Amino acid sequence: NSRRLCTIKMLLFTGIREAHKSGRIASLIGVEGGHSFGSSLGVLRMFYGLGARYLTLTHTCHTPWAGCCLGDDSTDPENQGLSHFGRLVVRELNRLGMLVDLSHTSFKTMEHALNVSTAPIIFSHSSAFALCNSTRNVPDYILKLVALNGGIVMVNFYTYFISCNQTATMEDVIAHINHIRKVAGDDHVGIGAGYDGINTTPSGLEDVSHYPELLATLLASGEWTELQLKKLAGLNLLRVMSTAEQVRQD
Repeated sequence: NSRRLCTIKMLLFTGIREAHKSGRIASLIGVEGGHSFGSSLGVLRMFYGLGARYLTLTHTCHTPWAGCCLGDDSTDPENQGLSHFGRLVVRELNRLGMLVDLSHTSFKTMEHALNVSTAPIIFSHSSAFALCNSTRNVPDYILKLVALNGGIVMVNFYTYFISCNQTATMEDVIAHINHIRKVAGDDHVGIGAGYDGINTTPSGLEDVSHYPELLATLLASGEWTELQLKKLAGLNLLRVMSTAEQVRQD
């Protein structure tokens, strides 16, 4: 429908449900990279006030207080996970009700943030390290911590994070979804394709118009129920958002 426009700024998870019921397209505002607020909690609060509802702690560089995935070598002196200030950032995000996004972070940063956060975290666009050993992906021991935290890992479709190669298939993506589900549980997996930031996609998943085929394939496998697929498609993320808002109120 050409009249359906992306005109709603989401401030609460209930707004997503309202937009869906009314047939509108809504968008979350996020900040990808903690360098954006210059180590100022005041600026972070300003971002929240302007409508941002999640912060990716790092992007493709370390911040003074968090290590990114490009320096995950244990010998890297700049990759020490979260500093004391980094822990304060996570606590402030919890206080605000703003989601902590751990995509792009180092394994140490992932672990530290999961140990600090009192609200569920998200990996907005990351896949399973066990199937493709890119440091942009999530190792099994972190997946288990995500389950304990109540968070969610949203599978990225970039071929180099799926097959560690230039090409990949829908079946490869399904393998990542199923692996995360196996290790963390079906309450803790979602879809975060990252189409706006990737230049190679799996065959059969070139854009969002193929999502119905992905879900139909999972259902036809007999390993997923309709309810579990609804969780994968969005209910898990809504639960995380709702819980983060409850933590804020507490």
